[in-house]
Amino acid sequence: MYPLGYIVTLKRKKAYARVEPAAYLFDDALIAEYLSLAAEDPDPDVFLAALSEVVRARGVAQTAADSGLCRESLYKALSAGAHPRFETINSVLHALGVKIAVVVERRR
Repeated sequence: MYPLGYIVTLKRKKAYARVEPAAYLFDDALIAEYLSLAAEDPDPDVFLAALSEVVRARGVAQTAADSGLCRESLYKALSAGAHPRFETINSVLHALGVKIAVVVERRR
C-alpha cells in the first residue's frame, strides 16, 4: 500500500466539551471580575457575550423584569453584533447588582 519507511500520520479532531460559564457564575465578586475582564477586550462582542452569560446565570426573565426590559429586547440587546444603548447596558448591570467603574489605565 505505502512504500517501506513511509510514515502515515492521521490527524484526529479533538473533541472538547462546551464550557458553560453560567454554571460557574454564582458569586457577585466572581461576576464582577468576569465582566471586568471581558470589558478590557477591544471587541465589544466579548463584553456582550459575557454579560449574556451572567444574565443566563441569574435568570433571563428575572433580569429582564428587574431592568425594565422585555425578554425579547434583552436577548436582542445582548446578541453578537448588537449596538445597545448605554442606558440599556446600565439598566441590565443595575438589575444584576453590578456597576461600571472607571479606573486609570496602567501605562506601559
